Amino acid sequence: MSRSVELLRTLVGFDTTSRESNLQLIEFVRDYLAGFAVPCELIYNAERSKANLFATIGPADQPGIVLSGHTDVVPVDGQPWTLAPFELSERDGKLYGRGTADMKGYIACVLALVPALVAAPLRLPVHIALSYDEEIGCLGVRSLLAVLEQRPVKPLLCIIGEPTQLKPVLGHKGKLAMRCDVHGHPCHSAYAPQGVNAIEYAAELIGELARLGQQLKRDTQDPRFDPPYSTVQTGVISGGKALNIVPADCRFDFEIRALPAQDPAWVAQQLQAFAQQQLLPRMRAVSADSDIRFSELSAYPGLATDAQSQAAELIATFCGSQDFTTVAFGTEGGLFDAVGIPTVVCGPGSMDQGHKPDEFVSREQLEACDAMLQRMLSTIRR
Repeated sequence: MSRSVELLRTLVGFDTTSRESNLQLIEFVRDYLAGFAVPCELIYNAERSKANLFATIGPADQPGIVLSGHTDVVPVDGQPWTLAPFELSERDGKLYGRGTADMKGYIACVLALVPALVAAPLRLPVHIALSYDEEIGCLGVRSLLAVLEQRPVKPLLCIIGEPTQLKPVLGHKGKLAMRCDVHGHPCHSAYAPQGVNAIEYAAELIGELARLGQQLKRDTQDPRFDPPYSTVQTGVISGGKALNIVPADCRFDFEIRALPAQDPAWVAQQLQAFAQQQLLPRMRAVSADSDIRFSELSAYPGLATDAQSQAAELIATFCGSQDFTTVAFGTEGGLFDAVGIPTVVCGPGSMDQGHKPDEFVSREQLEACDAMLQRMLSTIRR
């Protein structure tokens, strides 16, 4: 069994679903690194139930390369798994388990490289960065980045190991997720005009969101992305108590996935203006207590690394390809880039398998990732 597969077996065995703690996995990695005399920093959340990990191998006073991955995984609840999700299984060269593709396979390859990194005379350092709560809005990495932002030496490159089949990805969209709470006025449905129907006003807001989405589609397109424009969608809605009661409350969640050059906050601002100027005056004419409230659920910036940059040149060297591309899903990459760390996305496996039952990564992809990291090592040796 290869070292990467052996490590992946251990990593998959930790249930690091975002609602759970990741400390068992983090402490395993800390102890594993300590076995090679590599110290690391743990940056905990406020409850000390989760932690980021950051470790450096090589000359810390030089700009180096960050190998970054998130430790949390999405839930398996309600999915028809045919294999135990938190035990590594193999069939026909495919390694099954929650997080194998997204993205413990990459983390396993990074950890497998540690002995070679420690033994090599490095002219540039390699940093290992592991985060928590990426799957629920890229939340945990922010405290790690707040620490790194204060460091005098910034890395040359961060490689986010999300599954891209090891194709070098230079761009992805940003995301803003919002919640809207509509409060109206209840009454018996036989006297509906005396009430303020929260569901109906929420429907008007959702309709306005759809119109804004069409405007984004018309205004700006970037053929590098699929779809090639910013998108808006409403994903969750709830409201009402009974059919014969005009509903007093309705809540819906929506998201904007914006091209890197666009600010997703524009949609939220336009929707809030529509609520203030068009809807609330009508609602409050019936009941002064009516209200429409917006709150942010999560947000992260897009990523748009220049194809002519040093970061792009480096990842092309490591991958052996200048066939740069983009992905539809978001990553922590935009956050690294925002603090001055040029970032690309490149890792083993495919997001076609991520978040699904019987998630898998192939042995072939892990071996290719090991080879990519070995090429990186060859590049930064003295």
